Amino acid sequence: MSSFLGGGSTSVSSSDMVAKKESMMNSVRQEIALANAQELMNKTNEKCFAKCITKPSASLSNSEQICLSRCLDRYLEAFNIVSRAYVTRISKERLEGQNTPLQ
Repeated sequence: MSSFLGGGSTSVSSSDMVAKKESMMNSVRQEIALANAQELMNKTNEKCFAKCITKPSASLSNSEQICLSRCLDRYLEAFNIVSRAYVTRISKERLEGQNTPLQ
């Protein structure tokens, strides 16, 4: 019974636990990244459609296609700027946290 619950002589090593934790964290990070990408696409579709498609019809006019393309480009550009700034900030905070002496 104790081996069934993870006790007894068959214990999980510390390195196995660390590997499982890291695997779980990577999985969560991937899910968050996917959710962020989906949110970006939903917002982009919503905002660019409202801005560029004033009279919906069966096909897009040339000016609507150009507007949508430019709108999408601006959203992706802004997203990339914000993402880079966020990653830089997080990296800086981690480095500062590592360099701070423990009291």
